[in-house]
Amino acid sequence: MTAAFADPVLPGFRPDPSVCRVGADYYLVTSSFEWFPGLPVFHSRDLVNWRRVGSALDRASQLDLEGCGPSRGLFAPTIRHHDGVFHLVCTLMDGPGHFVVTATDPAGPWSEPQWLEGEGFDPSLFFDSGPQDGSGEGGGRAWFTAARVLDEAAGRTEIWMREYVARERRLTGPEYVLWSGSHPGARWSEAPHLYRIDGRYLLLTAEGGTDVDHSVVAARADRVTGPYQGAPGNPVLAPAEGPVTCTGHADLVDTPSGDWRAVLLGVRPGSALGRETFLSRVTWNDGWPVLSPVAHTAPRRPVHDDFATLAPDWSGLRTPPERFWTTGDGLRLRLRPERLGGRTTPSLLVRPQEQPDCDVTTELHFTPAAPDEHAGLAVVVDDDTHLLFLRTTEGLSVRRGTEVLATTPLAPGPVRLGVHIRGFSHTFAHAAPGGAWQDLSTVEATFLTPLFTSVQLGLYATSNGRPCGNQAWFRWFELSYPSREGALSESLSMAFPRPRQGNLP
Repeated sequence: MTAAFADPVLPGFRPDPSVCRVGADYYLVTSSFEWFPGLPVFHSRDLVNWRRVGSALDRASQLDLEGCGPSRGLFAPTIRHHDGVFHLVCTLMDGPGHFVVTATDPAGPWSEPQWLEGEGFDPSLFFDSGPQDGSGEGGGRAWFTAARVLDEAAGRTEIWMREYVARERRLTGPEYVLWSGSHPGARWSEAPHLYRIDGRYLLLTAEGGTDVDHSVVAARADRVTGPYQGAPGNPVLAPAEGPVTCTGHADLVDTPSGDWRAVLLGVRPGSALGRETFLSRVTWNDGWPVLSPVAHTAPRRPVHDDFATLAPDWSGLRTPPERFWTTGDGLRLRLRPERLGGRTTPSLLVRPQEQPDCDVTTELHFTPAAPDEHAGLAVVVDDDTHLLFLRTTEGLSVRRGTEVLATTPLAPGPVRLGVHIRGFSHTFAHAAPGGAWQDLSTVEATFLTPLFTSVQLGLYATSNGRPCGNQAWFRWFELSYPSREGALSESLSMAFPRPRQGNLP
């Protein structure tokens, strides 16, 4: 790995990361909550440059997220590799609970879920590769851990463990309570991961809640079942106060050269990007891990998508009962009765907003045949929190949910739609293909504040409750960023042009 790297390594909506290494290859998963496909899987050779290779849950037969509420659904997965098989555990909140899926190729296909008994959230797996001791503990056994709530008002939790039978994908044997926090008043001890390092068992957890008090703590024991003793210097990563806050939910991985790193979540304050995946260097002090604080260098990944196929970074709300899109010549979304604001699956495809300042544009070919037929750009946190820039029979409208914020008439024909995002300021503009951009409205969208998810940007079509045979054709989608000097969108051909009178600022 190089001495310096771009951080966050996975910007935007990439919370609760977990990582494992197989030879020279690293694989990482994150939470996805109510979004589908669920549990994105990424690959890297250096822990810095990641490519999404698939999703662990990409079939309706595996899991149905119908009716799943905002920031519910799929919480905090863990990925591990053992004897040629990847095991991924996760929790479906407000559902049956913990489950495991397996695959021999992390790109898929992954198995149908096997449900696991037990309370709580933030499950993890530990395959013990060390020698067995006289008690029968040690090598050849695997263990499942999770957090559970004892007193929600006080934030009191505990970490519990049972043995995991990998071949049968089930839990067995007695339950052990390993940990309840680094001090008597500890709040929200969660995100447990176990490791065997230098012959001892290391337990890494998060503490303080996934907000500004978030931290990483460590404990260790001579036996996997405990007792565990906390690090004298806990937390091993203190609550952060810099350009990145809320750091925690860490998972350790060693490199082929013997160095150690941690992936963890963090938040850039003052933005709607929510919880992102960062990388920390790990050093060791008397056998205890010490995680370096993280910063951000705002890596930018411009996107121009002609939709030859649907790239893995696109997702929709909940499990679709049917395919509502086609690709190959742009993206065509079928107008359906479902709409944003319900607990259904509307014709919506989005991808994470990765930087606070960006420009998103598309070219829309769509002729609404009835007042209920709408299509356009979407800036979405969840069902209840979003901005829409829509073509309707009346022209163009900017909406916050069902509230109309601005309108303008529009002649028939294709139109380019754009949103110029600078922090929470969203300027909506439109242009005929090849024409000058015209501002319609600027919205100070401080209400786009994520809980567990983040802002995503994409394309949307609906017939608002009535059957419809119409479709909206989006020729392309583009995401670009201001130059380092801060004024002009970078080099993509479809990005907003240099500002002129009447154009975007």
